[in-house]
Amino acid sequence: MSNDYLGQELPLEAKSSFIFFSLLIALLFNLLPLQEIILLLRPDFVAITLLYWSVNHPQRIGMSLAFIAGLVMDVSNSSILGQHALAYCLITFFGMILHRRLRLFNVFQQAPQIFWMLLITQFAVFLTGMLGGTYFLDWYYFFPSVTGALLWPVISFLLGIPQKPKSDPNEL
Repeated sequence: MSNDYLGQELPLEAKSSFIFFSLLIALLFNLLPLQEIILLLRPDFVAITLLYWSVNHPQRIGMSLAFIAGLVMDVSNSSILGQHALAYCLITFFGMILHRRLRLFNVFQQAPQIFWMLLITQFAVFLTGMLGGTYFLDWYYFFPSVTGALLWPVISFLLGIPQKPKSDPNEL
């Protein structure tokens, strides 16, 4: 465990408009028309964004927002209605439950835990799709969990920029 936790600056409160905007951008990234290997490796940006907000600002995000984001994703993907909604509620739940523990670590140390949470939600999407008769497992199906965990530090940095405390020009 890192001792620099006590020396961390407290982030500013995230605005609701910024949270909504970040989820909208994540949805657009999920809907980009990609092909072949890039499509296989593309992580679920909405899930990662929901996970970021539920870990860093659990009081600003809730299950209802995750459920609505999941329904929007289901409609836009033409998948089983409620499939992504269930997965996004799961990832939000895990993020809210584990947010205190995850905040003790830096973003690179958080990445393995993020991997497991993304894998569980991807398994939930797979299981609901398989029960609905639309998914059949291929060996590369869970690659987006790995790339999502690898992108976690970058996404955490980008979403954390507006929350950095402004430096005081009179301070040494």
